[in-house]
Amino acid sequence: MTTSEKEEIKLSKVIAPSFYNVHRDIWSKKHTHYALCGGRGSGKSSFVSIELILGIMEDEKANGVVLRKIGQYLKDSVFEQLIWAIDILGVSEQWERKISVPELIFLPTGQKILFRGADNPRKLKSTKVSSGYIKYIWYEEADEFSGQEEIDLINQSLMRGGEDFICFYSYNPPKSADSWINLEHGKPRADRLFHRSSYLTVPKKWLGKAFLAEAEYLAERSPLRYKNEYLGEITGTGEEIFPNVTLRAITEEEIARFDCVCRGIDWGYGADPFVYLEIAYEKSGRRILIFNEFYRYGARLDEIASEIKRLNTGHYPVTADSAEPRSNDELRDRGIKVIGAKKGQGSVEHGIQMLRNLEEIVIDPLRCPEAAREFRGYKLLPDGNGGYRSGFPDKDNHTIDAARYALEEKFCRKSVSFIDRRKLGI
Repeated sequence: MTTSEKEEIKLSKVIAPSFYNVHRDIWSKKHTHYALCGGRGSGKSSFVSIELILGIMEDEKANGVVLRKIGQYLKDSVFEQLIWAIDILGVSEQWERKISVPELIFLPTGQKILFRGADNPRKLKSTKVSSGYIKYIWYEEADEFSGQEEIDLINQSLMRGGEDFICFYSYNPPKSADSWINLEHGKPRADRLFHRSSYLTVPKKWLGKAFLAEAEYLAERSPLRYKNEYLGEITGTGEEIFPNVTLRAITEEEIARFDCVCRGIDWGYGADPFVYLEIAYEKSGRRILIFNEFYRYGARLDEIASEIKRLNTGHYPVTADSAEPRSNDELRDRGIKVIGAKKGQGSVEHGIQMLRNLEEIVIDPLRCPEAAREFRGYKLLPDGNGGYRSGFPDKDNHTIDAARYALEEKFCRKSVSFIDRRKLGI
């Protein structure tokens, strides 16, 4: 019986159904990076351990490195998880287990699985194997790492000497939408597959009655904790002002179908940036899509006008902060149809509340990285007593202001007057 035949026979018994397509993707060599996000009992760590053992046994040049941020947790977590995989696959006699310094050795060829802590990522540069190369890298509890820069540094040290690499990132998502790993894996990347799983897709007999009872109890007692801990959802911490933000790619095909696009400007001088946004507004009034931005510190008027003309090829009107009438006039002189926003008492709070009331704010993080950052990071300020201050902070909100101005006519009962439009030749 070949390794492949053994693998197919065992799959349904050791891999949860939600991972079947991920398995096929790996063995078809479609991606390098696999972001496996899920709640408790979702089977993600079991899946990775099975893939790692099968992969090394199939490729005689392959070795693996398994990492956790804190090295002392390796032995009782991922090391035991891989021993489970070896045992359940029925290949225990082919693997040597070194326990004092955790290490697994595939006896027929000497291939190894090494275990390392990333307490000091730079020390990982010295990680070597005697034959072949490190094909598999597994970051368990990947959210515990310091950030993508740390991950990149480790990958640069380990991904050498071979052609095919597979990196696994298994984790329960942090509650906060603006945690580094939620932001990073929310970005489209051609060589990365993102997969979300929960215990609901795992056979109940694998989990046991006690596990299911605990999950049901938490679902009743604390629904938000249940959604985060068991369903693997990003629930927010309560301080996020825009929990309705979704980061995803917005395609050219989608943009071509937009029939209502609003445009806004927030002026910035000195320490503040200039911002221009383009936003699609759905007729239902329940969703907006932010798909173009120009965000620049120290931008000159000629540069601003040129960039707006490049993005706004139809020369449609743009609503700008009316507190800068001279700057608005300068743009009009350069051929931009600028409408001054009708600011007034309570307009900031009203505009932000209208954005909060939308069912969804879709932002393309590649086209609009600053809008993605500001909307995701905009939070209530703590009051020092365990609660939050009233009102919305006036900090790091330049794209939010530009969005308010762009959507002013949609959000307010009073639209731009006929006289304003006639002056602009609209």
